[in-house]
Amino acid sequence: MLALRCRTDMLKQRIITALILLAILVPALLHPEPQAFSLVALVLISAGGWEWGRLNQSSAATAWALGLTCAALCLGSWFGGLVWMNLRPLWIVVGCAWVALAAWLLREGVPVWATVPRPLRLVGGVAALWVAWLAVVQIKMVGINFLFSVLMLVWAADTFAYFAGRGLGGKLFKNKLAASISPGKTWEGVVGGMIGVIAMAAAWRWMDGAQAMASISLYTLLGYGGFWFSLVAVLFLTMMSVAGDLVESLFKRSAGVKDSSALLPGHGGVLDRLDALLPILPLAMMFKTL
Repeated sequence: MLALRCRTDMLKQRIITALILLAILVPALLHPEPQAFSLVALVLISAGGWEWGRLNQSSAATAWALGLTCAALCLGSWFGGLVWMNLRPLWIVVGCAWVALAAWLLREGVPVWATVPRPLRLVGGVAALWVAWLAVVQIKMVGINFLFSVLMLVWAADTFAYFAGRGLGGKLFKNKLAASISPGKTWEGVVGGMIGVIAMAAAWRWMDGAQAMASISLYTLLGYGGFWFSLVAVLFLTMMSVAGDLVESLFKRSAGVKDSSALLPGHGGVLDRLDALLPILPLAMMFKTL
């Protein structure tokens, strides 16, 4: 009875938190100018910086300093005009760095993270968060259709992977995806996520053509490279979404915590919600500027 009550309370917390977030995010997302959305993104990224300090066993003062540093970098980028520039070299470098980092961490496992000097970890985390903010602001400037298509790739990959994993987990593949990092994730989930994203991308491209959208979506943009390029790019982005989720799980397991914080009741921390987006945002801008 007590367990049922706890689950009910947790569900209520999740719903209330989700409704509050939607009430803030939706108007900012739909506003034609980027200022409101950029400010909301800045708050989330700054909170992520604070959580990053905590995940790396920093003092309270250092964690606050990291959050404020993220805010300062974002504000400096806005008022310094960086958000209006063509940052193609940055997206390519950061995109390649995410691929290399994810491959290294997921191959070596949880213990390797403790071997990285803490200052390097702290600086790298702040840099990743700042670049993600730059990317999402520029994505918003491309257009609402492009922004939603990028966000939906991550959400669709996660949703389809969840249901495929629950329904088929362990039935098609003998081994788990990354048992030492996130025991609940399965290869069946990854395949289900890929199939779901491919189906969504095809439907989105069709709707772009049928409704003559004012701005292109990520999927229509990738389609300019031809069928096979588009297919490989969508699969690649889906895999990087999964990798972002796993990398953050590795960080949390190294720190010995379940959530990055309790800032979002029922959902964990901000990084728990942003993990898959951190590599996807700069990669989406890399494809946009190729």
